Amino acid sequence: MGNWFKTMVLFVALAAVLMFVGGAVAGRSGVAIALVISLGINLFSYWFSDKVVLMSYRAKELTEAEAPRVHAVVAELSQAAGIPKPRVYRIPDGSPNAFATGRSPDHAVVAVTDGILQLLDEEELKGVLGHELSHVKHRDILIGTVAASLAAAVMFIANMAKWAAIFGGYGGGRNREGGNPLGLLLAAIVAPIAALLIQMAISRSREYAADEGGAHLAGNPYGLASALKKLEAMSVRIPLQASPATAHMFIVKPFTGGGIFQLFSTHPPLEKRIARLMAGRG
Repeated sequence: MGNWFKTMVLFVALAAVLMFVGGAVAGRSGVAIALVISLGINLFSYWFSDKVVLMSYRAKELTEAEAPRVHAVVAELSQAAGIPKPRVYRIPDGSPNAFATGRSPDHAVVAVTDGILQLLDEEELKGVLGHELSHVKHRDILIGTVAASLAAAVMFIANMAKWAAIFGGYGGGRNREGGNPLGLLLAAIVAPIAALLIQMAISRSREYAADEGGAHLAGNPYGLASALKKLEAMSVRIPLQASPATAHMFIVKPFTGGGIFQLFSTHPPLEKRIARLMAGRG
């Protein structure tokens, strides 16, 4: 409940940023434009994001004959989660990682890299796949897609604000309904940063929840905790060439960075995830 409440609060904050930036550019009509843009992006993402991301990583469907171990684990965990068994895809990449995608549990896909299949034993793989199926069960793929879409709408309208400021938006802003120079400046500079921070915080919150759910489905936290340790070490040695737009989907972040960069990270620090798992808090 705590993670869900935090996620909803963050969504409200992200929606507020969208309303603010739309209003700063064109008053109430700007808010309406922002919502229409966001809705269009969301609808496209809802129906097509899974196909786009699978194509971008050259993923191919993995048959049961090719990977009976993986399919057996996915079938077992899906039954425990009370969801249909997702299709399984293989990503031809030596970096160990995995993600889930699809607009609903009935249209879900679990994708694993060659690297993760070679690196993990069955208990560890069970923990990782449990994490991904927890994402599927709680529709985290849709939550992440909506958050990314709202943030993208903020970025788009903030870019409009920047050009409005460059080409006389400051002067015209005084006469527009709800428009003003300070609002345009904040919309162009501050709003995109705020939107990105909130989007990243939503992603981190859902990762903690998926860790908890994955440990529950697997029956214990040890396999997932061990897998995360291995993934952290190996991902540094063999980084995944991933798009920033899809970084939030993977079980471990494809990029490195600490300190203040953690604020812009799609994932919590692995040491914190492991500590929460072993403390039984997910």
